[in-house]
Amino acid sequence: MKKRYDLDGWTLGWLGLVTAFFAAFLFYPVSFMLRRAFGTGGEFTLEYFGLWLASPLQREALWNSTAIALLTTGFTTLLALPLAHGLTRYRFRGQALLGGLLLVPLIMPPFVGAIGLKQLLARFGSVNLLLMDLGWLPRDQPIDWLGAGGFWGIVLLQTLSLYPIMFLNLSAALANVDPALREAAQNLGASGSRVFRTVTLPLILPGWFAGAIIVFIWAFTDLGTPLIFGYARVVPVQIFDSITELNTNPMGYALVVVVLVLTLVLFLISKRLLAGRRYEMLARGHTAGGEADATPRQTLWIWLVGGGVLALALLPHLAVVTHSLAERWFLTVLPDAWTGANYGELWGQGLTALSIRNSLFYASLSALLDLVLGVAIAWLLTRRRIPLAGLLDALAMLPLALPGLVLAFGYVAGFDFAVPWLNPRENPTLLLIVSYSVRRLPYIVRSAYAGFQQTSVTLEEASANLGASPFRTLRKITLPLVMANLVAGTLLTFAFAMLEVSDSLILAMREQYAPITKMIYLLLGRIEPNAPSVACALGVVGMGLLALSLWIARRLLGRRLGQLFRA
Repeated sequence: MKKRYDLDGWTLGWLGLVTAFFAAFLFYPVSFMLRRAFGTGGEFTLEYFGLWLASPLQREALWNSTAIALLTTGFTTLLALPLAHGLTRYRFRGQALLGGLLLVPLIMPPFVGAIGLKQLLARFGSVNLLLMDLGWLPRDQPIDWLGAGGFWGIVLLQTLSLYPIMFLNLSAALANVDPALREAAQNLGASGSRVFRTVTLPLILPGWFAGAIIVFIWAFTDLGTPLIFGYARVVPVQIFDSITELNTNPMGYALVVVVLVLTLVLFLISKRLLAGRRYEMLARGHTAGGEADATPRQTLWIWLVGGGVLALALLPHLAVVTHSLAERWFLTVLPDAWTGANYGELWGQGLTALSIRNSLFYASLSALLDLVLGVAIAWLLTRRRIPLAGLLDALAMLPLALPGLVLAFGYVAGFDFAVPWLNPRENPTLLLIVSYSVRRLPYIVRSAYAGFQQTSVTLEEASANLGASPFRTLRKITLPLVMANLVAGTLLTFAFAMLEVSDSLILAMREQYAPITKMIYLLLGRIEPNAPSVACALGVVGMGLLALSLWIARRLLGRRLGQLFRA
């Protein structure tokens, strides 16, 4: 029987809008980069990749980025696995509170935290100076805590910032393990470690892969943290430096294609590894019975481990808050003097105030654009039978696998023509809004999709039977029923757009268009004595806006908020 599709006017209109958006702002920049990477003269060549492989600097950058990503993935697993096990295996006082607190680093961007960590762990940072004042360290022999020019500092900061993503995925996977399987293994005489190794671990592999892929790609493509540490021998910084010579040196295109291919290969490998194995469990409805009451000693250990991890994760950002209140903080354990004047400089007519207004403007419009596109995509996928629905769903989720670094590079290269409002070298406003929107589109799609799935179509069918158009039914019936999901998803897209790093650093080429993150980077490069403190004050404002948005979203979505951060 031939499948019938819903291809009425509204369906075709929404489908055309979504297709045009993806074609212009996803397919075009990616295809442009691919064409340029394999030859600029119209002939296919691998010469640029040969030049890239022949360069010792580029090989070292690739090795360093890979090592950072692998180490970050490994360390986040070591941190998140025991925490996830403790919070899903045991019931204890304050369980929900600790689970929420462990997610707080999600609102603390590594880019901002890098400023605080550098202040604490530099050769003459607060930690070394404190050890010197206590007489535990010679003043002429400071410890290189950041290691190898900042390499280990990057790994540490990425680990402390990204472990919540791994924690969310592992928690979901562990919560879904049927406790009857563990009990059966124990009844057969298996020890606790063997049960975990042979039963639990294989069953949570899908959750681990989902988290590991996101963490690896995030750590590999992070641009802001290496820039703050001045660590240039990584792939993202090499791509960033190549933007100034796009028309004369094609090496940047080769680098971007390598990152793009690596990202896609990782996702394909993960799906191939998981596709051939079965992880289904019976009695899914009884998994909640696997929790046991924790003893006072176990409760204490869970809180000590969780609290210790959280304290370490928040320490760099507490240093940022401290720095924002410092009149001067140089070669001392704590600031010499305190002042609120740094926040005063954020408001008025200066570039810092303009950067806040720019971020609010860009983030608001990108959130509005995401809302329209997200509702359209979710409506098409849940309320209409359309051809290639699976492809549309995959495209909506593709930005999760597409680093912002790659997309921003594609916009700079692909839209470098004589249309000022489309050329980021002249006016990046439109492309900043679009890039923010593309990067966060999966959040609103997932949120709207979940809302539509949980809403019965009966009321919509009744509305249609009474003669209402699909648009009127959507506006009067469906959207009010899923409003909490839409508001929460829109707030998330707005909040994360406010502190988007890669897109902002690459696309905002002129100071008057700089958003918060680009202005922070520019301030850190200035010679004014209070410039770092003002940069930290900007970072605190950004974190505050992000925290407020996430708090409201949490109130609206509850535990479903975590679903938006899972692969």
